[in-house]
Amino acid sequence: MTGVYEHALGAAADDLHPKVRERYAVDADDDTIGLGRGRMDITRGTHVLPALYPMTALNLLFPEAGHDVPFTVRTAGFREGGHEALATIREFEFEGKRRRFDSLTVWDSERERLFDFLGTGGHLVSELQPRVEAGVLVVESGAQWLRMGGRYRRIPDPLAASVEVRDRYDETGERYHVDATIENPLAGHILSYRGTFTQESEPTSTVPDDLRPTSGLDRLPPG
Repeated sequence: MTGVYEHALGAAADDLHPKVRERYAVDADDDTIGLGRGRMDITRGTHVLPALYPMTALNLLFPEAGHDVPFTVRTAGFREGGHEALATIREFEFEGKRRRFDSLTVWDSERERLFDFLGTGGHLVSELQPRVEAGVLVVESGAQWLRMGGRYRRIPDPLAASVEVRDRYDETGERYHVDATIENPLAGHILSYRGTFTQESEPTSTVPDDLRPTSGLDRLPPG
């Protein structure tokens, strides 16, 4: 099997910790769904709160913060618009309120680029630049677009978000560790979450609709 991150990393995928590579190797031919459970510490910038509230309707970002927040993550591989794709559905359980953060990671085989379509509907799109550091998968954001009606509008760099995600596996604790930070050159800190989780696989005959957050990807962002 070859997942979207393995396509993007090429030979460097061999340097990932085996458990990290296993987690991201899911592809469209798999008959399983990944299910992770753990806890997260979440912070967000107070000055960006007015922008975070409306994002909850799209299962994008959210205004809540907290310590030791229950967390689940589901992953599934499939094909969308003829492209290999990996869906990641994150859920954070605050007191009396559940927030989702959806993403669909898509491999552009024609131009060998990796994209994240963020939120339900994928209206915010970011190019991804993955690399490996001592077995850790490090993913940073690149160029970004707004996607409306199948058209892409480039977001100027000063207005785009700067994202870094680090995924590693701790053999002693037998848990995955994730550290994600979202910032902006003008607004500063937007949101971050960090914590640990375990993951198992569940058999499936088909990927359910709630694990397909974005569709209609016949066209990808321009080169």
